Amino acid sequence: MSIADNIKSLKVQTGPGVTLLAVSKTKPAADLQEAYDAGQRLFGENTVQEMVEKYEQLPKDIEWHLIGHLQTNKVKYIAPFVSMIQSVDSLKLLHEINKHAEKSGRVIDCLLQIYIADEETKFGLGFDEAIELLRSDEFVMFKNVHIRGLMGIATNTDNEKQIKEEYYELKTFFDGIKQSYFRKIDTFDTLSMGMSSDYKLAIEQGSNMVRVGSTIFGSRVIKHWKNN
Repeated sequence: MSIADNIKSLKVQTGPGVTLLAVSKTKPAADLQEAYDAGQRLFGENTVQEMVEKYEQLPKDIEWHLIGHLQTNKVKYIAPFVSMIQSVDSLKLLHEINKHAEKSGRVIDCLLQIYIADEETKFGLGFDEAIELLRSDEFVMFKNVHIRGLMGIATNTDNEKQIKEEYYELKTFFDGIKQSYFRKIDTFDTLSMGMSSDYKLAIEQGSNMVRVGSTIFGSRVIKHWKNN
């Protein structure tokens, strides 16, 4: 199936209440253009360098989401154009995003990345750390970041029960955070969980944004994206 057919099929499967983010890391700009021509506008990248290079090559109405771990010293490169940063995992990073968003005259949408996986390699805030961040005096002062919701990555396992439980916990936490800290803010509305291998389980557990790469573009080529 073509990229266009894959997108069409996914949109039928995920339904109207779920936003499809096309994860385009390592893929050449031509593949993204094909997805764009099929109506896709939201693209997710893992690295700042790749996002910046593709931003310069592709249509300017694309909404770029940074989904990989973001170092504070790289924020300045994407602050002028990024639509959402899904991988906010510290107050220090949020401070840096706010600073560069202000310099660019923008308010940047962000998701707090919550650590839910049974793996040491994943980034993210613990449940307690996320609450501590939202309660902090510094957080209240940020005028150029807009917390839109939460993001989480489940354990990379074939155990569906474990994946469901991790997503269930995150959805429960999302509901609690919304009630406690964003009750009067309608725009705290995004729960980003689920990738190509588990997006159906994530949607079952309440996800309303899925980050799908290989199901759209085919298997990822490991060598650097510019060389394939």
